[in-house]
Amino acid sequence: MRELSTEVLVVGAGPTGLMLAAWLARLGVPAVLVDGKDGPTRESRALGVHSRSMEIYDQLGVVDRVLAEGYSAVKIRPGYENRSFGAVPIGRFGGGLTPYPGLHILEQSRNERILLDRLTELGGSVQWQHALVGLTMDGTTAGGGVTAECSGPAGLLRIRARFCVGADGGSSAVRKLAGIPFEGQTNEHTFYVADVNGVSGVAEDSVNLRFGAEEFLLGFPMGPGGHHRLLGVLRTAGGEDVPESLARQRLERVFGVSYRESLWFSTYRIHHRVAARFREGPLFLAGDAGHVHSPVGAQGMNTGLQDAHNLAFKLADVIQGRASESLLDRYEAERRPVALRLVNSTDRVFGLVTSDHRVARTIRRIAPRLIAPVAIRLLPRLPIAPRLFGYLSQIRIHYWMDSSSPGRRGRVIGRRLPWTGSNFEVLRSAAWQVHTYGEVDSEVAAAVGHGLKVPVHSFPEAAGKGLQEGQCYLVRPDGFVAGAAPVHTAVSRLRALLPDQWFEAGPTSDLG
Repeated sequence: MRELSTEVLVVGAGPTGLMLAAWLARLGVPAVLVDGKDGPTRESRALGVHSRSMEIYDQLGVVDRVLAEGYSAVKIRPGYENRSFGAVPIGRFGGGLTPYPGLHILEQSRNERILLDRLTELGGSVQWQHALVGLTMDGTTAGGGVTAECSGPAGLLRIRARFCVGADGGSSAVRKLAGIPFEGQTNEHTFYVADVNGVSGVAEDSVNLRFGAEEFLLGFPMGPGGHHRLLGVLRTAGGEDVPESLARQRLERVFGVSYRESLWFSTYRIHHRVAARFREGPLFLAGDAGHVHSPVGAQGMNTGLQDAHNLAFKLADVIQGRASESLLDRYEAERRPVALRLVNSTDRVFGLVTSDHRVARTIRRIAPRLIAPVAIRLLPRLPIAPRLFGYLSQIRIHYWMDSSSPGRRGRVIGRRLPWTGSNFEVLRSAAWQVHTYGEVDSEVAAAVGHGLKVPVHSFPEAAGKGLQEGQCYLVRPDGFVAGAAPVHTAVSRLRALLPDQWFEAGPTSDLG
């Protein structure tokens, strides 16, 4: 039996696992990534990359490739059956909020390839064809850790690691071996996805969203020549498989959509589930291993990518000695509420779309035709439009930085740093840092950086978007704002928000 030792074992080389492994490699943390498949995904359901994930790709150094290989959809066209009501300019809603407004269409398999190539560039690799078959928490490594056994082409591989992350999908072996309940339900209807060419009946430049009295269609443009990904729900007894011929017949009869050829077709059931815990000692769950839900809003893959991004920095701070292991409790505290809100919201929307209840059926028949045309005309003029974009694009996610006194959510603290047009480039350093905006004395700002032992970046543009002149903002490596304080009290007030083993010396006094 072969044996390996590492700091972090990542199980599952989908988008979440590859993102985590790439970030660990970027941060200099030894890790082993295993997967039972023989290579990256070929047929993938996930394909929408939202603004927040694009910002993370920028920080990782791969956003140019994502932009080059992806297809930007800046409009959503809602409709009813074979009728479209017009376009909602989602790209315009995000103007000034993010460098990457709109929805970027790039299927899961291509996301995986980009992340795998970046992992390889950073010196990492994947142990393909190694399926996890055994996992125990033990005391054989420093601080406890885990021992995992993987079945591979050359026999068993035993891996000892300080931490293990299950990024191995909805049927997660890590979650099952750890005995963590997966709480929720399964929708009774069958969902289908078809990758097709030569489509007619949908707009080429938009995400097409069509409702019907009994059915539902979501169409994503994948490139020129009528290449689309079509997703829909069909009502079948007991969730039985749906043949492509039936789906194709319904598409044409209900929605007026037809296509020349199918590249692949698949059916599946929709689950709405969240793991009871995201951490069990040295074990963590990320991505679909911790939460699964309907594809409404194209949130699933993005949430997993952001789980990985969040966890990578916490693991790095602990493993590299800047923080105690108690920091890792914040992973579940921050990411599980995000998963719960997402599952609850998509469950409600999907329930309305698929419910057989008379009220729901009436709403599906009447509401789209009455409300959607009016909403399309009014929404771009309403102040709520940017907020809606923020929720859809996941740039409005909030973490409680002080969980003992939640209070009211702030505009800046606990959120991803507001984009001002020039302040995201410095986030590529993936380091704790302080930001100031507007007129701030350079010597005073430098003294704050010296006292906190972090770089300070000063931006001359006037404060805005919740950012105030004369304030120092402590920004975490993942781009979230940990706290804020006036310049002359920043050292004492922000110091406690840094990892708890950051300072070797005693307290540093305030300025002035």
